[in-house]
Amino acid sequence: MRSFCSLLILFSLFSCASGPFGKKVKEPFQGNAYESNNRFFRGTGKGTSSQDNIARAKADLEAKAELAGQVNTTVKQVADQYLGQAENEKGADVADKFQSLVRQVMNTSISDLRKTGEKKYYDKKENEYTVFIAYEIKKNAMFRFLKKQAKTDQTIDERQREVIEKIIDEEIKKADADDAAGDN
Repeated sequence: MRSFCSLLILFSLFSCASGPFGKKVKEPFQGNAYESNNRFFRGTGKGTSSQDNIARAKADLEAKAELAGQVNTTVKQVADQYLGQAENEKGADVADKFQSLVRQVMNTSISDLRKTGEKKYYDKKENEYTVFIAYEIKKNAMFRFLKKQAKTDQTIDERQREVIEKIIDEEIKKADADDAAGDN
């Protein structure tokens, strides 16, 4: 019986010990509900500072930067795929204009950007605030906004505008179909 108790104590000590990388920490806004999918671009951010407004601004910036990176990557892949299929002789120019348009859009306040969560923590020992923020935007709304911006962008010639709008229209169609399927 004594050896059984010793073995049980030893087992419980090892099961409570941290792994080789330290103790795993679960932060807010993790998991499928906060990851991009076929319907949404999603981004999360974390900011830390001794002042809560600065911690919040850092988290906000990080979440929006993550969103912008995803949108930029998606648009680049879509443009490359389309331009590769179309064998457009001015494909590089169109791709450059498209990327420039995406940067402009991401620097603009996007109306359909929704904050899906914000949590703030205060560590008294460290005298430090930590803020977590999560954002999402529907893909079809993002592509519609891109199309609207493309129509008004004076740096894009008519042929480039047509190609960009065709690319965006195809993505809107896909996003609308995914959105309708997600509502069922």
